[in-house]
Amino acid sequence: MGRFWNRVYWILLVCPITCGWEDLNLPKSHLSFYLRNHPEVAQRCQQDESCPYKRFLDEKRCWGYEDFCDSTSRLNSTSCPEPSMGWTKDKESQLDLFWKSVDFGYVLERRRELKTICSPKTQEDSLLECVRYTRFCHGKNLFFDFTKPGMFAGQDRFKENMFDENLRFSQDSFNNGVIGGHCDLDLESLRAEGEHKSALQSWYAEVEHFTSLPFRPIQDGHCDVIIDKPVYFMKLDAGVNMYHHFCDFINLYTSNHLNNSFSTDVYIVMWDTSTMGYSDMFSETWKAFTDYPIIRLHEYDKKRVCVRDTVFSLLPRMRYGMYYNQPLVYGCHGSSLFEAFNQHLAHRLKLTQHGPLENKIRITLLSRKTKYRNILNEDELVKAMKTVGEFEVQVVTYNRDMPFKEQIETSYNSDIFIGMHGAGLTHLLFQPDWAVVIELYNCEDKACYHDLARSRGIHYMTWEKQSKVHQQDEGHHPTLGAHAKFTNYEFDVGEFMRLILKAAEYVKSHPKFIQGRQSKTLNRVGGQSKPHQGADSKDEL
Repeated sequence: MGRFWNRVYWILLVCPITCGWEDLNLPKSHLSFYLRNHPEVAQRCQQDESCPYKRFLDEKRCWGYEDFCDSTSRLNSTSCPEPSMGWTKDKESQLDLFWKSVDFGYVLERRRELKTICSPKTQEDSLLECVRYTRFCHGKNLFFDFTKPGMFAGQDRFKENMFDENLRFSQDSFNNGVIGGHCDLDLESLRAEGEHKSALQSWYAEVEHFTSLPFRPIQDGHCDVIIDKPVYFMKLDAGVNMYHHFCDFINLYTSNHLNNSFSTDVYIVMWDTSTMGYSDMFSETWKAFTDYPIIRLHEYDKKRVCVRDTVFSLLPRMRYGMYYNQPLVYGCHGSSLFEAFNQHLAHRLKLTQHGPLENKIRITLLSRKTKYRNILNEDELVKAMKTVGEFEVQVVTYNRDMPFKEQIETSYNSDIFIGMHGAGLTHLLFQPDWAVVIELYNCEDKACYHDLARSRGIHYMTWEKQSKVHQQDEGHHPTLGAHAKFTNYEFDVGEFMRLILKAAEYVKSHPKFIQGRQSKTLNRVGGQSKPHQGADSKDEL
């Protein structure tokens, strides 16, 4: 029963984007995957003479999580050239562990966990399905009663008792179902998923008190608000820190795959049980996922809300999640999911790739301009790089004075991106496939951006010779005392240039960079040279 209703639910979410081919809005390299996962759309394309995607219909490609996809046919960008350092017993299990940790194997694992918590009997009934520990759920015809006094009072963003019937003040008979639906609730299965109950680790606090209602919320007229468009509920991490906030976005993209839908004709509702402001320095990114402004949950205060199609998105700080708390097996790099995320955002945000340039290596140095982790001899290092004729060097400061779209466009066009340890290095997610990211000094936090670069599949470098870096002082953490992240650094110019030249050689030897340069030369000779927009640049290389 659960699988049947799951399929109906997916079709409901897909329907809005099959009404016009121009609404599909996916990178060319993703179209064959989409059409194979949506046979009803593929059939319509086959029959419609105006369908522009016919050339993708015969491509038998799959992401890797589909029921029909075997290990030899799935998309695979992973390489494990180095040993696992004891994590696995052989190369095959090393590859498999990486794939299940940060690649489409993670989606497959979650799909296999999906089970029905509340089962419908008819099309008009409700549905709730969740993966293990309620890290992701989706539902149909769900009912949310936000009329209880004080539900959005205070500064607690993630109240755990919102739907606890023992704490309700209203005597309304329908208040027994503050969250619920007309379906058969498997209470034992629900109670078994509470181990990860925590604000940014699961949705258990929100669905713990899910109730089987004696009425059909929409049909029986119990809704002040009926939301017909699909809704993605999200609990967000820190919107002022790119590393943390992009955990939200990578998990939203992964949730799109779990839900088998990439439509932007959806609402995203920020599940925040306070009315406090939320500073989002990277809000441009939402345009890749929705056509509408982000909705705050408190906008439904004092209302009974019915949602026809609901997704409770994967969360940013799940245990063994994507990517904040995910231990990454040694020796591997190159997640196809992270590469697809790069392509998806580049396409949806209309980033333009100007490279590879025929005679230049584009180097971007991120200047922090903060109290700590500054490069004390930054001007000297920049001057040294500019003595190399093939280097096109720019120094940038990513702050509120530079629009985020302009920031990611810069990172997208950086063959080598250099920065001190800090959230700005998350821009490596936007770099091209042939790129190098240099964490000039990791400040004793060795794994953070190294693992992120390995997931993205680009080459990571950091300072190698401790004797050739000078720390300004011991560092002054406000509570922990001496700390490597709370001071500034000066770097030996000769050693710095050795690393930069090494990085440039890596870029120039990368097959995609070589192919891109050759393509540029051929296009120039043929009079067709022009920049490429979004992921299509990779398709044409």
